[in-house]
Amino acid sequence: MRRLEIIHRTYYRFSGLVRLEPHRLLLRPREGHELRVLSARLDTWPLARIRWHRDAFDNAVAIASFDTPAMRLEIASEIVVEHYDETPLDFLVDESALFYPFSYEADTAAAMQPYLHGAPPPEQSALGAWLAQLWQPGERVETYVLLARLCTTIQKSFSYEAREQPGVQNSVETIRRGVGSCRDFATLFMEAARFWGLAARFVSGYLDAPASDGRSGASHAWAEVYLPGAGWKGFDPTTGEVTGSRHIAVAVARRPDAVSPVSGSFFGPPGAELAVGVWVREL
Repeated sequence: MRRLEIIHRTYYRFSGLVRLEPHRLLLRPREGHELRVLSARLDTWPLARIRWHRDAFDNAVAIASFDTPAMRLEIASEIVVEHYDETPLDFLVDESALFYPFSYEADTAAAMQPYLHGAPPPEQSALGAWLAQLWQPGERVETYVLLARLCTTIQKSFSYEAREQPGVQNSVETIRRGVGSCRDFATLFMEAARFWGLAARFVSGYLDAPASDGRSGASHAWAEVYLPGAGWKGFDPTTGEVTGSRHIAVAVARRPDAVSPVSGSFFGPPGAELAVGVWVREL
């Protein structure tokens, strides 16, 4: 078991006095048998009324409502978790799905439909051509081996770039440019898995980056694939590994644009400066 502290600070400075509309915050990690939240503190300036609910994907969502006009907005989240997923490869895939290709059984297939819709048709041919290097029809391969091959190929074949601007490249643009952020690589992995008929979803959260990365942690994104017998298993194509105790999942969704940590709007003079800081450390 590892005990981790996550600090996430978001700071907006506006060009004048503004009225803040309700903001949607996805900052609390997803709890389960692999992770427990020991303590959580969420502060804002100006002071906000916080309402919590669970969305359709069972993410913990905080809605912050403001009454006071302001020239700046600060959101500070401090969370301590216990993480138990120290052996991420200790799982068993059901015999029916051990080798690819396979088909989900009827009830599972019905539940997985939202996660099986792939890239739009114009992207399918380019994505298929790129994936031909990894798998050809008629080849029988262990499902996990195929997904691990995809994960490490993305990590080795593309160059990483940090990008603070909102939005995600589609899979074809990532393949064409050969460069992307963690969001772009997670999207490419997800679209590739769906192209193969595997249910996949996008995950946003935090990464406990080692000291060699020159940072103590970061917001991060990866993908999960549903494997019968094992459940949702995470693959991080940015680091080329199966997700484990270094990864703290906060929110999952069918699309990457649905899991922004902070989203909202304001009324007032146009323009705003944004600064974000994330720190993850082991206690």
